[in-house]
Amino acid sequence: MKQRKVPMRKDIVTGEMAPKKQLVRVVRNQEQEVSVDPTGKQSGRGAYIALDVDIAKRAKKERTFDHVFGVKVPDDFYDDLIAYVDHQQARRELFDND
Repeated sequence: MKQRKVPMRKDIVTGEMAPKKQLVRVVRNQEQEVSVDPTGKQSGRGAYIALDVDIAKRAKKERTFDHVFGVKVPDDFYDDLIAYVDHQQARRELFDND
């Protein structure tokens, strides 16, 4: 059977390429609202960040999404992002122990 190509995306905080499944997409829609996109299918400008709490905290400290999307992103979005990444990281540790 033919091996499938693994889609790669760049983490905007670290600049490293990683498989798409190991990243979470953050999207800015036409109304300039920034939100987490767990499905990866929302319309709008997207950027990826690794499922790592330290990287999410670094994004908050450096205000990465403010620069990438060119809009003022509120602090509570970064807090929600850190909580989401923490939850997903914990899920991965529980369920991906193959």
